[in-house]
Amino acid sequence: MAISRGTFGINNAISKDDTTPLVVVIPGLTSDSTSSYIKHLAFGMAKLGWNVVVSNHRGLGGVSITSDCFYNAGWTEDTRVVIDYLHHQYPKAPLFAIGTSIGANILVKYLGEDREKVPIAGAVAICSPWDLLIGDRFICRRVIQKLYDRALTIGLRGYAKLHEPHYSRLANWEGIKKSRSIRDFDNFATCLVGKFETVDTYYRHCSSSSYVQYVSGPLLCISALDDPVCTREAIPWDECRANKNIVLATPQHGGHLAFFEGITASRLWWVRATEEFLGLLHSSPHMHVQKTENSDLQLSVGSSIDQGPYVNIAEDGMVAAAGNEHAGNNIVEQLDGLGKHHNNEQDEMVSTMEQKQHLPEAKSDIAPTATQVPGQSSSQQGIKSFEVIAPVKRCLNYLSRQNRKSMWLLAYIAIITSWPLLGSALRIFSRKKLRNVSPATSYRR
Repeated sequence: MAISRGTFGINNAISKDDTTPLVVVIPGLTSDSTSSYIKHLAFGMAKLGWNVVVSNHRGLGGVSITSDCFYNAGWTEDTRVVIDYLHHQYPKAPLFAIGTSIGANILVKYLGEDREKVPIAGAVAICSPWDLLIGDRFICRRVIQKLYDRALTIGLRGYAKLHEPHYSRLANWEGIKKSRSIRDFDNFATCLVGKFETVDTYYRHCSSSSYVQYVSGPLLCISALDDPVCTREAIPWDECRANKNIVLATPQHGGHLAFFEGITASRLWWVRATEEFLGLLHSSPHMHVQKTENSDLQLSVGSSIDQGPYVNIAEDGMVAAAGNEHAGNNIVEQLDGLGKHHNNEQDEMVSTMEQKQHLPEAKSDIAPTATQVPGQSSSQQGIKSFEVIAPVKRCLNYLSRQNRKSMWLLAYIAIITSWPLLGSALRIFSRKKLRNVSPATSYRR
């Protein structure tokens, strides 16, 4: 399946009754289906036998602009149309979504806007900026951030150049040509085209952080703490803790859409983590069940955060929420889907979640015995959701440990291979020193 020229092109090899999982990829700022990391992701998912659709932003990927509407950091309408169309065309195919950078912000915002109505069985958000206002302040703070800011602005100016007839009519073309930062471009182009009063208004309106609390399906979020573009200061930690549907992975290193692993850096860790997460969701018996709106299960962010520690934080920054229905219980599960890959690691990947604060009995959803009492369906639904998220969290912990091992191996190899050169340099340096010292000694004698 392909999307081009503003129309949907259908590959006849895929039947409407096909049950092969379908993944929608939403690229980052000025990225499209030709970008290297998007190709790497699509190739990895295709190797698993999944169908991949890259939803190019308006005006990118060789698609011309046919209206006065352009995409921006919070434009979710195109994503909504693409996903609804695919769900209608292939109703039996499990539907998943992956967003990268600005695409991740769009994806999370879409999931929060549509809540229970989304036909998505699971989603992944990679290196999301989360809060655009905080990101705007961060990207002009230091020299390295300013370099990224200038590089992204050059890409935006190139995008505007492709559609100059539209931008010259709808925006301030002279201002666009003189833009030296993303904020400048948003001031002279995005705000005028999108009818936003100010740049800060646009950033507040389009940030996905305020929609995290409304995400109702499994969502994996990966954000490196050393990301030079999307700062850790914008990560909605409390909202992710309060929402039991979200797994937040915050590795210490990884940069922005990098996470290279291996000696040749031929693979991206976040792609492997995405494959593991979506694969586990697809194989879970609790997936693909029609979701229903249940007001009793929805708690406000403030009350959920205040009611106590529902979060498990691993050594590498992994954060995942545990619902209050598990108060006082120790949950032990095994990761069956990955047993054949690392049987020796299973004993280390046992997850224990312990509630340290007890809620009032009126708010507790836990059943007193193993026998389910009528009227406690909400507790059973919460346990099913946890059974899906817990194996994924253990899997990501395992992948993080593997990544650290590979980094140490790489450092060891670097030392071993560079030692002969370093030794030669030291010998040459010492010989020169001896030559300078010897004549002086002879002269003194």
